[in-house]
Amino acid sequence: MTEPRKVDICVLGAGSGGLTVAAGAAQMGASTVLIEKARMGGDCLNYGCVPSKSLIAAARAAEAIRHAPRFGVDGSEPTVDFARVHAHVHGVIQAIAPNDSVERLEALGVTVIQAAGRFTGPREIAADGRAIRARRFVIATGSSPAVPPIPGLEAVPYFTNETIFDNRTMPQHLIVIGGGPIGVELGQAHRHLGARVTMLARSTVLGRDDPELASILCDRLKSDGMDLREHAKIRRIERTAEGIAVILDGSGGEERVEGSHLLVAVGRKPNVDGLGLEAAGVAFSTKAIKVDDRLRTTNKRIFAIGDVVGPYQFTHMASYHAGIVLRNALFRLPAKVDTRAVPWVTFTDPELAHVGAREDRARERHGDIRVLRWPFAEIDRAQTERKTGGLIKVVTTKNGRILGASILGAQAGELIHPWVLAIAKGMKIADLASIIAPYPTLGEITKRVAGSYFTPVLFGERTRKLVRFLTRFG
Repeated sequence: MTEPRKVDICVLGAGSGGLTVAAGAAQMGASTVLIEKARMGGDCLNYGCVPSKSLIAAARAAEAIRHAPRFGVDGSEPTVDFARVHAHVHGVIQAIAPNDSVERLEALGVTVIQAAGRFTGPREIAADGRAIRARRFVIATGSSPAVPPIPGLEAVPYFTNETIFDNRTMPQHLIVIGGGPIGVELGQAHRHLGARVTMLARSTVLGRDDPELASILCDRLKSDGMDLREHAKIRRIERTAEGIAVILDGSGGEERVEGSHLLVAVGRKPNVDGLGLEAAGVAFSTKAIKVDDRLRTTNKRIFAIGDVVGPYQFTHMASYHAGIVLRNALFRLPAKVDTRAVPWVTFTDPELAHVGAREDRARERHGDIRVLRWPFAEIDRAQTERKTGGLIKVVTTKNGRILGASILGAQAGELIHPWVLAIAKGMKIADLASIIAPYPTLGEITKRVAGSYFTPVLFGERTRKLVRFLTRFG
């Protein structure tokens, strides 16, 4: 081991959060080392957001062909070349990869070490035979797919989100274990590309989202031809001549679900193994590294961000964490994490987006609340696009302070943005009701639902009496 190299910031992990910290610190004048043992870009670029949304884009193209006749454009069932779909997915990864590359980081002044890093003490880390001593460390090692202890699973081939994008062959029948966003997105995408899909959820599908909107989305998945099994109890998994079989507890005994391929999507676990956290004095569990609201671990010189601290395992949350750490580590500002306005999107068709409090939780906390709804079917742009399924649902206090918003519909991930701002800034519903929304856009739904808060008063009997009174004066 060489003499320790002394730097300002040492980042462990080159996912979105780690890259943001390293690039930002170097550009602001801090000497910075970035350590990554696997692929630059982490989960998001290589196994998560980028490939999954690329696969979804291909699936939507296939669906667009199927539904072209409703616009007067004749089409037929699309022919899907799954090998070319695979090439499209990896072409997108390759197009984005230079932004996360070693070359780009080094051009910004970051020293990149492509090796496993391990803490050897509270102020030092070793990687590739080199010792790094830093004023501040940032752990951004992300998460990995969790694998449930199902009897027989270890004896059969199965996909996770880290391996399914290497598949070049269309599954004849994909069985998905898990009813969360990853399973739902990939399940529907494969269904739209032509595969049979059965989803086995331990509880309800998309249980973190608004139950009303999640139920509507489940109906859509079923209409797409997906077989959804909620509260499924899996006994074991077996290999068959054609692929795999999942054996369930049925009402009359065992029930077999046979398929050609299996996807396990039951959640994520933090990547903490082999980091030497005990030597660094960093407390952690099987669920997360322990941090305070400034993202400092139990060793105040070491921060942790992103999936490895949870509970919001999103790329945009890792980037947000990176900004908090940069303010704390470089400028000694007591910046704290605020999770009141954390949005998330499930990129199904239609999309499901959420920010803030759900209706049930808002009611528990505030008691008397207002719940506003507006259907996409009453938005003219949605009619022109034939994308009328879904609605927006907004929860406010009795006096109009916005508590939460959920959107199920076309481009919900884009339409949630003003509601994120509204909740972050403590805005009231009148602020969004008063905007001028360009016509015809899907964004009109924000103004419409906000305006509906005032409908009972604006068109009520008191208003009519006031108008009749004022008309007496000419």
